[in-house]
Amino acid sequence: MREPEDHLRLQPLEEGSAGRGTLEPSRVESLFHEHAMEVRRFVLGIVRDPEVAADVLQSTFAKVVESGHTARAETLKGWLFRVAYHEALTARRRDQTRAEGQRKLASFCTNTSDRPEDRLIQGETIEAVRKALDDLPNEQRRVVWARLYEDKTFATIAQEFGVPLGTVLTRMRLALDKMRRSLGTGV
Repeated sequence: MREPEDHLRLQPLEEGSAGRGTLEPSRVESLFHEHAMEVRRFVLGIVRDPEVAADVLQSTFAKVVESGHTARAETLKGWLFRVAYHEALTARRRDQTRAEGQRKLASFCTNTSDRPEDRLIQGETIEAVRKALDDLPNEQRRVVWARLYEDKTFATIAQEFGVPLGTVLTRMRLALDKMRRSLGTGV
């Protein structure tokens, strides 16, 4: 069975991006056409999500553009698969971190008990929190992510984002207000 090639389009390089420390664009394109389907199937076996596999494929070939010139020609295919493997593991860890953070955020909204129906409610709550978080403006979502998922202090977030502490606190307050309204908790 042949996989759809919609996910297998190499994004064009920006003009002038090929330099002394990169592979020639024609070589990258050749590698892509030779190995993209096989790499995508390999990655799909690791991440189990076609969209994530497509993202990993793109990030893998971005690495080819950045540092493919460091691999020996006779081992380039193995190097490509090793890069894809590490990119897939990174994507999987990122998804696990996101899921854990969403569970953590959802736990603020639910009571814990051992009743079976509570597990169903918790699953629905996690999904509602995920949607509410996705509906936030990017600046607010980034602050919530950094604070709740990465356990960063507001001062650290302000420093990393290059904004005043008050701005970070305001973004967090606005994000929580929007999520409360979205979730209908009124807390």
